[in-house]
Amino acid sequence: MAYNLKELAKNPDRLAGGHKMCAGCGAPTVVRAVLRAIKPEDRAVIGSATGCLEVSTFTYPYTAWKDSFVHSAFENCGATVSGVEAAYASLKKQGKLDYEGETKFIAFGGDGGTYDIGLQSLSGAMERGHDMVYVCYDNGAYMNTGIQRSSATPTFADTTTSPAGSKVPGKQQLKKDLTMIMASHNLPYVAQSAPLGNFSDLGKKAEKAIYTKGACFLNVLAPCPRGWRYDTPKLLDLCKLAVDTCVWPLYEVENGKLTITYTPKTKLPVEDFLKVQGRFRHMFKKGNEWMIEKFQADVDAKWEELQRMQG
Repeated sequence: MAYNLKELAKNPDRLAGGHKMCAGCGAPTVVRAVLRAIKPEDRAVIGSATGCLEVSTFTYPYTAWKDSFVHSAFENCGATVSGVEAAYASLKKQGKLDYEGETKFIAFGGDGGTYDIGLQSLSGAMERGHDMVYVCYDNGAYMNTGIQRSSATPTFADTTTSPAGSKVPGKQQLKKDLTMIMASHNLPYVAQSAPLGNFSDLGKKAEKAIYTKGACFLNVLAPCPRGWRYDTPKLLDLCKLAVDTCVWPLYEVENGKLTITYTPKTKLPVEDFLKVQGRFRHMFKKGNEWMIEKFQADVDAKWEELQRMQG
């Protein structure tokens, strides 16, 4: 099916405005783009792990969600949504549901509730093959609780628990490759995306994930203006830089076959992405050139690996 942004824009907006997410935050942009892929005649049950998205869109008794919404604890969003999906499948099999349209089950979690605290329940839900989609909005730290490092935090990033100083220059470890970890679960569809321009990449992948039978996973870049320290109007520009430097490559793994869905015409140096964020400012001080060189080498190695895997 050809992607048509004009037609997709006619689909109902399932996340209302007026929520409390920060200006310039990538998370609500990601959520809106993903949920617009649901056909108007279909319903959705949304689950969200505790985090920025949940606390800012569901302040009891008010909600920004137009579909059924379940708030999960940090660690069990995958288990919660998979349980709801199993209950629905049972009721439908028993003939106790008379709704003719489809009901889709979608979980959202930040990288803290996905890469780290929620990884066990996510892995279990994916391995069991529940007909659901788990979407990680990756902002690279525990932003809701004070910008602490997570396993999704990039190397050398300055956070409150990996502060850049004279002895330790920010986070020391490489970012965990969660997308590949999910692909190793032998899922029918796994993809990595970002909100870019006309949202065609994210829209296509969201639609494919939602309407593919079985457990599917999307990992979507969602910059955080407070944690990354960038000017709020630069959200989409920053996402474009992440993609064009191959810091955040776009690809999908469909039934085990990996396909790179975007190759930059000119691969930009990583410093173009790093220099517009306050969390990497220390990397540009005299004597710290080695940090940028290592960051570049790590990105190049990963990009070359993806190209080899694509074959």
